[in-house]
Amino acid sequence: MRYLPKSPAERQEMLAAIGAKSIDELFKSIPEKFRLRDPLALPGPLSESEIIQYFKARADENARGYTSFLGAGVYSHLRSVVADAIIQRGEFLTSYTPYQAEFAQGTLTAIFEFQTLMCQLTGQEVANASMYDGSTALTEAVLMAERLTDRDYVLVARSVHPEYRQVLHTYAKNLGLKVEEIGFTPSGQIDRAALTPEKLSRAAAIVVQSPNFFGVLEDLPALAQAAHASGALLVDTITEAVSLGIVRPPAEADIVAMEGQALGIPPSYGGPYVGVIATREKFVRQMPGRLAGETKDAEGNRGFVLTLATREQHIRREKATSNICTNEALYALAATIHLCLIGKEGIREQALQNLAKARFAQTELEKIPGVRRTFSGRTFNEFTVEFPRSVKLINHELLKEKIVGPYSLGMYYPQLTKNAVVCVTETTSRAEIERFAAAVRKILEKPL
Repeated sequence: MRYLPKSPAERQEMLAAIGAKSIDELFKSIPEKFRLRDPLALPGPLSESEIIQYFKARADENARGYTSFLGAGVYSHLRSVVADAIIQRGEFLTSYTPYQAEFAQGTLTAIFEFQTLMCQLTGQEVANASMYDGSTALTEAVLMAERLTDRDYVLVARSVHPEYRQVLHTYAKNLGLKVEEIGFTPSGQIDRAALTPEKLSRAAAIVVQSPNFFGVLEDLPALAQAAHASGALLVDTITEAVSLGIVRPPAEADIVAMEGQALGIPPSYGGPYVGVIATREKFVRQMPGRLAGETKDAEGNRGFVLTLATREQHIRREKATSNICTNEALYALAATIHLCLIGKEGIREQALQNLAKARFAQTELEKIPGVRRTFSGRTFNEFTVEFPRSVKLINHELLKEKIVGPYSLGMYYPQLTKNAVVCVTETTSRAEIERFAAAVRKILEKPL
């Protein structure tokens, strides 16, 4: 009864209340061929302690003892247990949307600090209270650029995360927004020659990612100059926020859309994460989401309020900038705690370790006959290499050695089927990198 709380009698009572005679009648709208008639092939019955042991054993099979070189938008970084302890306090874990400032000073303070930290990281003047994730933040940034320029056409680099581009295309399909994708050069950067004056004169924005999906840094000052000369905006998306520990902040960009997962948030099987939009103060009224601001009460005490909320629940629907109904306040708090714990020097040291270890991994892989670097551009903790054999085959063999291999580019870039993005963070040891390189060498030395 602990795990199946409804007794047969209670189920019959519920069915009677909705006018159904049986479970089959309740699900009659589902075609018979899709209904599950046989019991699930589950072990048991098991006691509670046996169930716990069973899942521990499955966890050991699934993940423990594995080394991962997979990044592609989700990154494993060191994080403190202090953040977990604080965000699980009842005041934060169960807090409701801060509509009433007098009851939500703690939440509003945390949001204000998060916004401040995001501005410091990105070099922008204002940041919102957070978004769902990086992909929706990017799409909202593009829609924001569309409103600001009154243009319905955007130029998006193909080196932007493929899944982020998919989200953008999904939104654009029914909004009348035209999206043109721009290719990349041998450096791995956006092909600036394809950004013709004719295209730029019609574009609301140039959209790039830096470091991009191949791990390459884009030339943001040059792109900003090209965009602004034609009345367009520059939107920069960032999936690896730790890079901002040593990479120059994207201050030239007009809008920054960032995924904050790398800032003290675990991979968590793909989410939930925390998105960020940061921009110039003059664009703030077109920024989606919410903004917490600082004020003083009647007695002159410092306080915080919900300064701006341009969503449809707060203002007239036709004036709303976004239909996003909430923000990732709990994970925004986790990112805030993480950054406050490690400080400016901490994130710089973390970024330097990422860079150094990635360089070492790249050097070790390039010693292997037939393995070469794909792009010549500068990189951070991810880089793209070309193998002489199928990446899927190599990754299949690596799993036997308890190594999760790099991200195969063939799915989204057919011309790069033998190429993969390798990710190395501060959590990867020198010994693990050497073991990875040795395993790749051994696989490639095997006859086909």
